Amino acid sequence: MYKIIGDSGTEVNESFIKNFPISIVPFKLYLDNIEYTDNECLNINDFVTKMKKTTSIPRTACPSPHDFLNLFVGEENELYIVTVSSKLSGAYNSAILAKNLYEEENPNKKLIHVFDSLSAATGQTLIVKKIHELKNLHYAFDQIISIITEYILSTRVIFISESLNNLISNGRISAWKGLIASTLNIVPIMGSDGYGQIKLLERTRGTNKAYSRLTEIIQSELTLSERNTVAIAHVDNSYRANQLESEILKLLDTKTVISLECAGLSSLYADYKGIIVAF
Repeated sequence: MYKIIGDSGTEVNESFIKNFPISIVPFKLYLDNIEYTDNECLNINDFVTKMKKTTSIPRTACPSPHDFLNLFVGEENELYIVTVSSKLSGAYNSAILAKNLYEEENPNKKLIHVFDSLSAATGQTLIVKKIHELKNLHYAFDQIISIITEYILSTRVIFISESLNNLISNGRISAWKGLIASTLNIVPIMGSDGYGQIKLLERTRGTNKAYSRLTEIIQSELTLSERNTVAIAHVDNSYRANQLESEILKLLDTKTVISLECAGLSSLYADYKGIIVAF
């Protein structure tokens, strides 16, 4: 028996969890000094509306080691933990500490591995899906660690947001990227640098051109790839998410698209009309 644990950066919905079970450890989110727990009880639409109106800097706090330890209970003898990139959050370090504490008190009781996703959001979603697929094929614990580690290195996460304010104010990207976007009508296409940090991939003029270019990038890379799944998550932007899904399925008819709405953490950082794509 096995269990997959993810922090709430992992984008999921009821349908996904039904097919690929995961236990979520929530982040804490702060708007105007009010604390929100990023779990299934959080009203995302209400949270996003309040986030748009706030005059303060939205903040987040990663789960504690104790939060992860609470989910180590149960009969499962294999635990796979997937966290937001360690370069973006302390969640990975919390999970590692939880693992060490558990193994000190319960030697040889469970096999536990913590994966640094080197990404976030839909990148984590695809990792969770891949672990389940490998377990269904009866791969051993060590084999899964090896395969998923390689999978993480080759996973692409790209996003577009019409506001980079929250990423800038929380130190996740440098301010000049936001300055370009706000002063020159430039919509940046951002993504993981492959090492867990965010980098500027391309600059486009205008939102329509940004999404056209994003579609081109996905088509080009998936045409050369053996991967058959794309995960899309959005922040109050179902129009662009549906448009992107339609384009992907039209251009690459053998692909599967997982469409999700961002939870609290990703909504805060992807910000206004954010779209996050992983493949």
